Amino acid sequence: MKSCPVHSSSPVLGRKRVSGVVVPNAPSRGQVALACVVANGMRLLAATLRYRVNGGRGPVSLPDEPVIFALWHNRLGLCMKVYKSFVRPDCDHEHLAALISASKDGALLAAVLRDFGVEAVRGSSSRRGAQALLELTSWAGRGYDLAVTPDGPKGPRHVVQDGVMALAQVTGLPIIPYSCRLGWKIQLKSWDRFQIPLPFSHCEMTFGEPIRVPRGATDAERGQLREQLQAVLQAGTQAQRMTA
Repeated sequence: MKSCPVHSSSPVLGRKRVSGVVVPNAPSRGQVALACVVANGMRLLAATLRYRVNGGRGPVSLPDEPVIFALWHNRLGLCMKVYKSFVRPDCDHEHLAALISASKDGALLAAVLRDFGVEAVRGSSSRRGAQALLELTSWAGRGYDLAVTPDGPKGPRHVVQDGVMALAQVTGLPIIPYSCRLGWKIQLKSWDRFQIPLPFSHCEMTFGEPIRVPRGATDAERGQLREQLQAVLQAGTQAQRMTA
């Protein structure tokens, strides 16, 4: 049986502006209501799909420690079903913190994830980046897995940014590349071509080998590892295009 990461109480972000601290946009009442509808719709849709993990049907094998999941922004739609059913199926509740944009649009996604019990850490490379890195490191210290979309929140699509490498170097956690191929799906006309599965489609998931960034890694070494991560994620994306 897999061991579950250690759980502890959630730190709460204050709503008052503190000197030097950027407070992210909080979800409006309308966004909270919409998030509930979206989350329940995702649960119903996910229940109709057929899943395969790395060519099989059982839980994925991961290091016996918290990890950093790296996935393209347009693959977010099924992440919670995948995490709960195939990554940490033996845990009685979620042990995941995800990096979400501090923007107004990000507030809706944060509300959706919180409906699933995920801790939303708000920030990006352009806004609240340093604070978000500290908060993610704090969650990692509590035994939580972390999730990052390395091409988010605004792209370029399918291009890994430097933030995930800095997070892996600071925390010492391995990066697990994740991708999925959907059968019947809708692709939105957004910057990332966000994918939404259609009912009763199939979802083939691929988890890559762990990528570790040494604490003493140089800029050049981080750059090489970033290119390695991007190559793994792009290879999965290209294979999906050829077989879709």
